[in-house]
Amino acid sequence: MPNKRDRDLFVVSDKRKFTAEGELRDDAPSVATQEPPTETAPAEEPKAKLEKIAEPSPEETAAKEREMPPPPTAAEQSEQHANYKEAGKQVDDLLREHGAPANSYREMSFEQLIMSLYMTAMMQLGAVRQEGQQPTPPDILGARQTIDTLGILQEKSKGNVTDREKELLDHSIFELRMTYVEVIRVLSTLPPPGADKPK
Repeated sequence: MPNKRDRDLFVVSDKRKFTAEGELRDDAPSVATQEPPTETAPAEEPKAKLEKIAEPSPEETAAKEREMPPPPTAAEQSEQHANYKEAGKQVDDLLREHGAPANSYREMSFEQLIMSLYMTAMMQLGAVRQEGQQPTPPDILGARQTIDTLGILQEKSKGNVTDREKELLDHSIFELRMTYVEVIRVLSTLPPPGADKPK
């Protein structure tokens, strides 16, 4: 009589006809040649070994997700840039036709990018708000991400910015980090929600 361990073993076999890439497997069983399974008594079953179906590891899956399509060629980039400029000119013409001031849109610069991110982070921290807008709770995670974005710009633009741009970037990051620390310090001293309610 087989013991419990022998009865609990089972065989896992890959009966798929195609690989993960959609190609026909060399060892795929043919419908015509496939034999029906024969029933055998449990006592006559040989001791089986488990066959593990090959699955991609988490590292392989993550690597495939990170794969980027091939970059556009120089000719494609040049054509797209020209199309983008033309579309922008059409927008400018429409704005002028509808009475918008001539300086309603200015070309983006590195300094404008820094100031835009700086003001976004200050608003996320609750340090500034638009006129007439009610105060809102600070968006700590959003502010942290915006400050980190400026940090990436600071690191990646080393040696490729003017003295004025570098000074503006350094000051912006310094002020934002200092404000962030101060906001966290204030929030950490506040009582937890509902703590001041009478029991």
